[in-house]
Amino acid sequence: QVQLVESGGGLVQAGGSLRLSCAASGLPFDSYVTGWFRQAPGKEREFVARLGGLIAYYANSVKGRFTIVRDNAKNTVYLQMSSLKSEDTAVYYCAADPSPRRDGLGTSDYSYWGQGTQVTVSS
Repeated sequence: QVQLVESGGGLVQAGGSLRLSCAASGLPFDSYVTGWFRQAPGKEREFVARLGGLIAYYANSVKGRFTIVRDNAKNTVYLQMSSLKSEDTAVYYCAADPSPRRDGLGTSDYSYWGQGTQVTVSS
């Protein structure tokens, strides 16, 4: 049974940092493409970052501030977020797929999802 569990969300002041974790069971992260998405109230879920092999790709809105990394030994993917802004406030979800149908930037590209973790940035 595949399970993705996010953690690390919380309340942080603008300009601060947080590290989100996504721990996987039932699948080997090093063989999967993993992604982070977020959904703010009243908005659609949007792409944040993806990691396939050693190649990372970021949304323009987070480029230079967020970093996606994987720890194969812990079977965990992290999203290191810095210089946080109020517009980063959202529920953050991790996702995984062995072979996304497209470019891994869309929600439909992923078969497995976590339950989400809330990130709130106060200004």
